[in-house]
Amino acid sequence: MQCDIIVSEKGNERMKVIGQIIAFLDSDMTEPTLYGWFHLVFLAATVIAAVLLIKRFKSPTEKTVRKILIIFAAVSLVLEIYKQINFTFSYDGTTINADYQWYAFPFQFCSTPMYVGLLAAIIKSKKIHNALCLYLASFSLFAGVCVMAYPVQVFIGTIGINIQTMICHGSMIAIGVWLLCCDYIKFDKRSILPAASVFGVVILIASIMNEIAYFSGLLESENFNMFYISPHCDPSLPVYSLVQEIIPFPLCLIVYFLAFSIASYLILLIPNLKKKTIISKEKQKV
Repeated sequence: MQCDIIVSEKGNERMKVIGQIIAFLDSDMTEPTLYGWFHLVFLAATVIAAVLLIKRFKSPTEKTVRKILIIFAAVSLVLEIYKQINFTFSYDGTTINADYQWYAFPFQFCSTPMYVGLLAAIIKSKKIHNALCLYLASFSLFAGVCVMAYPVQVFIGTIGINIQTMICHGSMIAIGVWLLCCDYIKFDKRSILPAASVFGVVILIASIMNEIAYFSGLLESENFNMFYISPHCDPSLPVYSLVQEIIPFPLCLIVYFLAFSIASYLILLIPNLKKKTIISKEKQKV
């Protein structure tokens, strides 16, 4: 749905300022290249952020973890709001045009950490809090690494959006690595279960949204495919799209769930490997 807000020649100065801000946020840049200067700068920033978190908050209290997660969520949400404004509004000097882009609705896999981080910061239940933190240290971390390692599909020709996506995905890595290394959560072979439960919930929400979009008729004019798993849209997710073409949708979801769970489980094994290495070195000293 598109609508125009016309600014007269005499005009409302406030509307003109808003229009100019919109135009500024939509400033162009040369689309960044894989491992070019722009990509490398944010990779370095991600590493620095993770190191600083680990050194500054090596053994954090629950209160500290909640504070850091609320900051992470707040920054991510503010940047997401900017992204939605940027994709929705445009200004040609006299008219502010509004056209919401449903494909950019903020509930993709990489959008979930800002919601999960917020919930982990404010939910009082220790059990749920730990499950959400485990999700951030596994599924969220894995997703962040995948995008930051190969961000070709997220880079565009708008500087603000490129900065937004690099900060959000980079912070997913920094927060995830910090939670893995700060000894705040107990990691064992069963740690994947609560994290996978959170993943299952967000997949369910995304699937419900996809079905609502289909039955409401939204897909007749818009592209709406949360998590890129909708059976009503053309397959587009790398590798998984091949699975979508050969097996029924319910089985596709199971494959999707298991594939990400296995990858995230391997990430959660890192703390155990670290402990085993430390114990082995101490035994050698003795």
